[in-house]
Amino acid sequence: MSIRRRIIPLCAAVLTAFALTACGQDSGADTGTDTTEQSSAEETRAVATPMGEVTIPADPQRVVVLNYALAGYLYHLDVPIVGVTPEDADVAGTFSEFWADDADAAGTEFLPWSVDGFDIEAIAAMDPDLIIAGGVGFPYLQASEAYDNLTTVAPTVLVDRQFQTWQEQFGFLANDVFDQSEVLTQLTQEYEDRRAEVIESITPPPNPVSYVTITADGTPYVLIEDMGLPADLVDFGFEPAPVFADSGAEPYTEGGDMFEVSLETIGQVVTTPTVFVTGFNGPGPSVEELRENPIYAALPAFAAGHAYDMPYWAIRADYDEAMAFLDHLEEQFA
Repeated sequence: MSIRRRIIPLCAAVLTAFALTACGQDSGADTGTDTTEQSSAEETRAVATPMGEVTIPADPQRVVVLNYALAGYLYHLDVPIVGVTPEDADVAGTFSEFWADDADAAGTEFLPWSVDGFDIEAIAAMDPDLIIAGGVGFPYLQASEAYDNLTTVAPTVLVDRQFQTWQEQFGFLANDVFDQSEVLTQLTQEYEDRRAEVIESITPPPNPVSYVTITADGTPYVLIEDMGLPADLVDFGFEPAPVFADSGAEPYTEGGDMFEVSLETIGQVVTTPTVFVTGFNGPGPSVEELRENPIYAALPAFAAGHAYDMPYWAIRADYDEAMAFLDHLEEQFA
């Protein structure tokens, strides 16, 4: 037999074997693996955070959120949240009225959380492929302290504590982390349209104003005037008093949006003709209840009838809470 006649059958055999192998790998039908899904799962995105650049899954499937105040944004973005910390440390969790249905549908569970820190073992047991943490106040402090431990569980993105408004927080999450700018654009337009209506319809009370939030143990805090809610309400005609600038106090935590006062000194700090009162991380005493305390009753705003109740969630409102607060302002001052 010639060399040519021996090569031809050999080539045919090799080609046949190659074709069979290719067919076996052509799709996930025979191997149990969908190559399209596998490729998508392996795609990543680089995100700039306060802790440096972090590489995260482009399409995460099990996300843990270590700040209750950030969860609403992720539900709007249809991100699968498997675990979230409660609204306050060392308490049982209750889903927000604004995203409870989404949490139930997603099967979201509460993670234990204490003033001593996060439960790393409980977080790891959730088997997350992405952790979202940070935000304003105490949650950022704890997340930054636990960051190295968190990153051993899953890629961890800290939302900058400098992001004081829902627009900044939602913008970072929608644009940088989850690449869903179209959702943010639509919701922002809806908010701006409603905001313009409310600004036009309300008549603000006497200026300047101050904002007092009271914790469960009765300790009063005053919101810092150039941050968060007081700064946002300037466009509505509510001019904040320079209570923080004049007090010489320090924020309750580094980068925090409020400072502590005592009942003995609140009369020297809150001297404005108008004051908003709210609870902190939960419903607090109402204006009418506080009137029974002679210290509060003596404040100028209480004496003049310009002390107003405010929903506790308005202090660090996410998108849904900001929309609901617009309704509240309209009902109160239109």
